[in-house]
Amino acid sequence: MKLFKMAAWASGIMGVIIMILAAISLISGTTLFGFRHVVHYFTAANSFFLLAILCLLAYQGCQCCKDK
Repeated sequence: MKLFKMAAWASGIMGVIIMILAAISLISGTTLFGFRHVVHYFTAANSFFLLAILCLLAYQGCQCCKDK
């Protein structure tokens, strides 16, 4: 169950890093990692944020079943 919590933190941090890279790419006007459009960064970050939410919900579900 601790693995769910750690995976949620890791994927949330990755999502934030990708959002920071998108901001840097937008401000500097250059392409990072070959992405020409900023929307690709937000699509990747969205996936990591959804994974973080899923891991937190799984962690809470395991805690509820464990308490009963």
